[in-house]
Amino acid sequence: MRGARVRWYARGPRTTPDVMSEIRQLPLGVRWRDSSTFATFVQGGNALVLEQLRALRGGPPVALWLWGAPASGRTHLLQASCAYAGELGRTAAYLSPAGRDAPGPEALDGCESLDLVCIDDVETLSGQAGWERALFNLYNGLQESGGHLLLAATQPPAGVRWALADLQSRMGGALTLQVKGLAEADKVQVLRLRARNRGLELPEETAAFLLRHFPRDLRSLCRLLDTLDSASLAAQRRLTVPFIKEAIEAARQQQPAG
Repeated sequence: MRGARVRWYARGPRTTPDVMSEIRQLPLGVRWRDSSTFATFVQGGNALVLEQLRALRGGPPVALWLWGAPASGRTHLLQASCAYAGELGRTAAYLSPAGRDAPGPEALDGCESLDLVCIDDVETLSGQAGWERALFNLYNGLQESGGHLLLAATQPPAGVRWALADLQSRMGGALTLQVKGLAEADKVQVLRLRARNRGLELPEETAAFLLRHFPRDLRSLCRLLDTLDSASLAAQRRLTVPFIKEAIEAARQQQPAG
């Protein structure tokens, strides 16, 4: 299971010293992808999603709910929104409460003072009284201060049942956008862009080969690319189709017989 992932931005005039002191003291592990920006997101059929996220600079809506299948890019978009807010001199926080070492609802204390709060895997909080109350209070605080709440889940708000009736109403009123999956050509672009960001040259035919012969979800493909990157570095070889075939065959031969 994933551990808690938190990233705090401390920019702009609205962050008070007391709030930032509390934030710094949170005993949370940070796992953050610096490459998660709008520029590195291959939009495919998600142009409207990007347009709405870039427009979160004050005013309605208070809450925006992104939903989509696993590995559809929801986490990328939340982290990119935080990065974009930082570029504009605004304050933002990203939190994923999923995982064995997840923080408690006190992680949201003081967040109503921020310009943008992004919560990943928000559906995992339903039915947890402390989290529901903290989320409800955060919504109200952001509404009063003019901030925004950006949420991500695997299903739309109607599919998540909150025990707190007032929270159900707030979440039901969020602007809801689906993050659509990418076509094969877009996935090729994602892999080549990821490789380029790592200083690699991934030929188009090699990326297409990976799509044809391995699990097609982007999370698995990106993990495979990271593994092949290490193998190519060790062998001082380019990421070509023949090299990938050799690397996979070598890995199979090293597996213990069972």
